Amino acid sequence: MHIEQLRDFCISKKGVTEHFPFDDVTLVFKVMGKMFLLTGLTSWEKGEAKINLKCNPEKAIELREEYEGITAGYHMSKKHWNTVLLNSSDVSDALAKEFINHSYELVVSGLTKKLQKELEEL
Repeated sequence: MHIEQLRDFCISKKGVTEHFPFDDVTLVFKVMGKMFLLTGLTSWEKGEAKINLKCNPEKAIELREEYEGITAGYHMSKKHWNTVLLNSSDVSDALAKEFINHSYELVVSGLTKKLQKELEEL
């Protein structure tokens, strides 16, 4: 997966916006203002494509045990975030997209009813 493919996949989701809230190299994707994916562009330039994704706490542990390319979220809450190494790991693009969808859906399910309704109406 290339960074453009990641961006296109994320931005195609309903209610998603992209931001650089921390610095000019940390790309963050949010749904209705809530973060569901972030990635450092510097690591992509070095050939180390990594993304941080929100994850159900129990599932996060299972995934870390099952895949070498998944670790506890770098600079994030280790309970709720995973770092997923793309391209050179045992995580295929299709699997990465499943994990991105899980993160998106997890964040959407945590939105207020008002924001969920606004998202539905987009």
